[in-house]
Amino acid sequence: MSDSWNRLKTYRQAQGDLRIEALFADDAARATGFCTKADGLVFDWSKTTIDAKARDLLLSLARDAGLEDRREAMFTGQRINETEDRAVLHTALRNLSGSVTVDGRDVMPAVRDTHARMTAFARDLRSGAFAGQGGKITDIVNIGIGGSDLGPYMAVLALAPYHDGPRAHFVSNVDGADIADTLKGLDPTTTLVIVASKTFTTIETMTNAKTARDWMADKVDEPGAQFVALSTAAAKAADFGIAAERVFGFEDWVGGRYSVWGPIGLSLMLAIGDEGFNQFLAGGAAMDAHFRTAPLDQNLPVLLALTGIWHHQICGYPTRAVLPYDNRLLRLPAYLQQLEMESNGKRVAMDGSDLEVVSGPVVWGEPGTNGQHAFYQLIHQGTTPVPCEFILAAKGHEPHLAHHHILLAANCLAQSEALMRGRSLDEARDLMKAKGLEGAELERQARHRVFPGNRPSTTLLVDQLTPYVLGQIVALYEHRVFVEGVILGINSFDQWGVELGKELALKVEPLLKGQDAPGHDASTTNLAAMIVAARG
Repeated sequence: MSDSWNRLKTYRQAQGDLRIEALFADDAARATGFCTKADGLVFDWSKTTIDAKARDLLLSLARDAGLEDRREAMFTGQRINETEDRAVLHTALRNLSGSVTVDGRDVMPAVRDTHARMTAFARDLRSGAFAGQGGKITDIVNIGIGGSDLGPYMAVLALAPYHDGPRAHFVSNVDGADIADTLKGLDPTTTLVIVASKTFTTIETMTNAKTARDWMADKVDEPGAQFVALSTAAAKAADFGIAAERVFGFEDWVGGRYSVWGPIGLSLMLAIGDEGFNQFLAGGAAMDAHFRTAPLDQNLPVLLALTGIWHHQICGYPTRAVLPYDNRLLRLPAYLQQLEMESNGKRVAMDGSDLEVVSGPVVWGEPGTNGQHAFYQLIHQGTTPVPCEFILAAKGHEPHLAHHHILLAANCLAQSEALMRGRSLDEARDLMKAKGLEGAELERQARHRVFPGNRPSTTLLVDQLTPYVLGQIVALYEHRVFVEGVILGINSFDQWGVELGKELALKVEPLLKGQDAPGHDASTTNLAAMIVAARG
């Protein structure tokens, strides 16, 4: 373990039982000194135990890990995904000007060409020039899984106020219930199906795609004519019946969970139009510029990442709650689960050696105020602190419901304050005295009403959830994950952990068809036999 890590751990131990409120008492300027602003975003990290010394040690940790050089290597197309020998250039998808060279070749002309083709198709479909075989496309069904589903699904829900195109639906699970429930009530003649699979071989996606094609064929003479492929496998898409002009590919330097900025985002472009989609890209590009150029101590992705490192690797808190106080960000926690846990859920360093520190935390969450009536009990009074990341817009999209938004914002700010302040035993006793209790019963009831407080949180405040702001938020979290990965010394851009279960599923499948398939453990074989028997 490096000296930087050891200094941080030693300093945290020296803090002892330091309370966050004491930091505010000692520093009258803490609320502004630990509140960083950039391009309309406000990141408040004052309600943590990070003080000036801890901040400096964290910044040293980042510099010692070579963050600045690694950051530049990513933006300039170097092959920082070393286990797959690939560049990492999702940033190129949202920066449509300039040039980016990979192995001596400028990749931007191809990026711009694909973007122009997407734009032309979206305009044709939204205007009715592309009418399908039913006179007008009213619905689109995006079939994908992982990054081919979570990103566009999250973004489409988030930007509902900007929808003026066809209704968007999403299918990801190979469970037949998912596609059956989605297609129920849709008209095949007025539905466009988007199949999102880079290789056009993803088993869950292709199983659902074939089911959708069979559904389409019942009512449509040429089912392939109402399919789009988001894939690099043009030949396989052609075999499926999808013409080349409706195949939109992307390079291997775009990982699935980072791909919403390009063809995987077609469903979003169809829903909100190319101008709205371009604003989404512009927000991401603006965050890229900030991340690439801002000093580390004023850099939002860096500070967000360092806060995460402090809470998980230094303080030892095992999970992180993402709590957007915006119902349209319903799928953001799930999106960030994949982004962080697939990227940084590793056990070895870049050189293959065992990590000397724990890797990424468990990420989970739910929009407020729903979560308050579900799991906030554990957050406030459970035995293990859960760092909370609140996300709030100052303004909503429904001016006639402004009183709703005021109540929403009040709840968000109150929760972070309550987590920090808590309620002492003496305060709880006073409450019980006011209710007329006394003696042992007063003491018993008071103890149930104690909140330990000193539970850390951050708040990301935005003006309003627009396409531009959503682009900023998504890029902010992408770069946060990158920074954490660099500090941990891991490759955030491969995902070998998803492979083993998929490989074994193919070997288990014959068991579920009543066939012999040697090599499985007794439990798996027994469970498969019971499933076969139950089906009769």
